[in-house]
Amino acid sequence: MRRRSLLIAVPAGLVTLAACGDEDSGSSNAGDSATPEASGTSAPPPPKIVDGPLPAITAGTKFDEKPTVAKGSGEPSKDLAVKTVIAGGGKAIAENDFVSANYLGQIWESAKVFDNSYDRKTPLVIQLAQGSIIDGWRYALTGKKTGSRVQFSVPPTWGYGEQGNEQAGIKGSDTLVFVVDVQDTFNAKSSAKGKEVPQDDAALPKVGTNTDGKAPSIELPKADALKKLVAEYVLEGDGAEVGAQDSVLVQYKGVVWDGGKEFDSTYGRKQLTSFSLQQVVKGWSQGLTGKKVGSRVLIVIPPDLGYGDSPPEGSGIEKDSTLVFSVDILAKM
Repeated sequence: MRRRSLLIAVPAGLVTLAACGDEDSGSSNAGDSATPEASGTSAPPPPKIVDGPLPAITAGTKFDEKPTVAKGSGEPSKDLAVKTVIAGGGKAIAENDFVSANYLGQIWESAKVFDNSYDRKTPLVIQLAQGSIIDGWRYALTGKKTGSRVQFSVPPTWGYGEQGNEQAGIKGSDTLVFVVDVQDTFNAKSSAKGKEVPQDDAALPKVGTNTDGKAPSIELPKADALKKLVAEYVLEGDGAEVGAQDSVLVQYKGVVWDGGKEFDSTYGRKQLTSFSLQQVVKGWSQGLTGKKVGSRVLIVIPPDLGYGDSPPEGSGIEKDSTLVFSVDILAKM
């Protein structure tokens, strides 16, 4: 059982601890499309990985360009066929990492495209973890490097199983073909990589600027807690701005202003957290809206925008506490 983040809000706008589990870390905001999320069935044994056969990519052959893929010829492999079409030179992907990728998926027999992220102009950010994504993705992408284009075919066993995916028009007997352009990968050692911003205001906490994946320090001023929301860059990234309706993938650390006690941290859990800004306390949603991906942000949350007089039981947070967070915005989902 893994401790869950404190950040998910209850209807009253406060935050609550959960007994077990984690956020919807495999989610994307792709609407009703057939993203390659897991179907919830038990995992099959690992597949044998082979080189082919795989249908040709006939157009859109450059990295991150929407591909056109030919219809499958003959019978598809009963194993997992994987080909690195373009070899990237970035970080290697490990199982349980989060990946940011553009992709296209189609059915082998008909070449019907059932989903793609290129048209949405929003990469999928999803965890390569059992239960979060179909197993074909986990096995095909593990070990590949960012900057790579990977093509693979997924038999039903490592796809949507015998039940298929009716919404997407996928039958239980269909082999699927994917082309995936891997943009980035994130894990518990990831940090924001933005440009350092001077921290000149003596009335504000000072946050460490290390980018080695370790928890940054938070140095609190010897002064009364602030009673207003503060959201300032520590490291300013150059990614897209976060919108009020967006979901984000983050590293964070939270301490209480009075005394500096740490009450929550992804670094301590060694597990990144993803959530919608509609699910968290107001101080988080207001503080992160408009900030850029790739940034580290100092957020000071007064009680009326945080836990108020009803802090989570067992959190060690007193009533009406002002909270201080360091938040690394790794990706927008």
